[in-house]
Amino acid sequence: MDRTARDSATPSIAVIGAGIAGLTTGKMLSDYGVDFTCFESSDRIGGNWAFGNPNGHSSAYRSLHIDSSKYKLTFQDFPIPDHFPDFPHHSQIKEYLDSYADAFDLLDNIEFGNGVDHAEHHDDGGWTLHTQSGQAREFDFLVVANGHHWDPRMPDFPGDFDGDIIHSHSYIDPHTPLDLHDKRIVVVGIGNSACDIAVELSSRTTGNRVFLSTRSASWIVPKYMAGRPVDKYGAALPYVPPKLYRWVVNNAAEALAGNPELWGLPKPEHRFLDAHGTQSVELPLRLGSGDITAKPNIDRLDGAAVHFTDGSVDEVDVIIYATGYNITFPFFDPEFISAPDNKIRLYKRIFKPGVADVAFAGFGQAVPTLFPFVECQARVIAAYAAGEYRPPAVDEMEAVITADEHKNLGHMLDRPRHTQQLNVFDYEREMRVIELPEGRVRAIEQGSPLTGRTTALAR
Repeated sequence: MDRTARDSATPSIAVIGAGIAGLTTGKMLSDYGVDFTCFESSDRIGGNWAFGNPNGHSSAYRSLHIDSSKYKLTFQDFPIPDHFPDFPHHSQIKEYLDSYADAFDLLDNIEFGNGVDHAEHHDDGGWTLHTQSGQAREFDFLVVANGHHWDPRMPDFPGDFDGDIIHSHSYIDPHTPLDLHDKRIVVVGIGNSACDIAVELSSRTTGNRVFLSTRSASWIVPKYMAGRPVDKYGAALPYVPPKLYRWVVNNAAEALAGNPELWGLPKPEHRFLDAHGTQSVELPLRLGSGDITAKPNIDRLDGAAVHFTDGSVDEVDVIIYATGYNITFPFFDPEFISAPDNKIRLYKRIFKPGVADVAFAGFGQAVPTLFPFVECQARVIAAYAAGEYRPPAVDEMEAVITADEHKNLGHMLDRPRHTQQLNVFDYEREMRVIELPEGRVRAIEQGSPLTGRTTALAR
């Protein structure tokens, strides 16, 4: 391709990944009449929600149900089916995504089994994508939607362990990948996956003895309050002032959760909104029933013995690390784009200052759920690709990134899992009411960074 032709031609667009971020981006690009090619390393769509995904990018275990209710994860332009339960099973989320792809004719634009091995950026703009099939393909604009729940982050405790160690990413059920019956098991972590797995393995029918080890505390909140999903009660809260919002949510959630010390867990020293919360109906019951034993962080490993920081020692057969994920871009040269310590500075979690021909979709820890967040991002990316939106100048982008990080992360615990935290209600409202209209004005006045043309709105 002659890249100088971009001034007069619609930019050619590549999307890496056909998970929820890649699918919504493709749908929004189609809405703008912009063609695209999606490169997917697997043989199916869904990414993290494709249970048993052969590309290894799914962290779904057999019993997994989504933690946010269906009322919060639905796409605005494709409502989730009414007959789905409040908290759908992962198979139903995959069914929903399949229906979404069919409804908007997205499959024809996806090249399955042809992921991107290396994305080569040109000094004068544009990309050469080297794919699994051995091809070198030229594009003007790249959308990165490869997800951030597939590269397991493993802790490094002193000593050696004689038993089996797996990450929760590999866990399927008590039979796979290990036979987890009549075992002594330590689950490390206090997030949703750690709690789900510990609860499942602590069933008396398995014959296991289960310990839940955590270095930090967390508020454990139920999924229901007064018979309704808890997240339904927050519908009006995003419209109250931020200081009042935080006061209401912190006090209500902490009162609802109760003191975790009652079940043997450490009491959080932080407020509820200062860390990513944990939802579990069953964990308090299992702790209170003696099916799970709470433990502090691991101090060291010694053969079959696990030494904890409170001085206790237990003989263990299996350790399951539910310790989160790394943000990884294996197709980029690390010196070009990477996310050390899970940190990457992106304008509105989308644009990298100084690189006008790349956008990122889905790289946010959106509360309460990711679906409306990626749908909002996709709308901005598509407008950008169509020349109907333009971000501000690089120096302003950098200043806004810093301000947004202070707003979204300044009160958060300094943990790798919190580097992308944001409130999806605030984000969506800001992008719809402020950012998109202002970006449309910039596009009219300055033209598109991708094509050099002024937007159609100016003609």
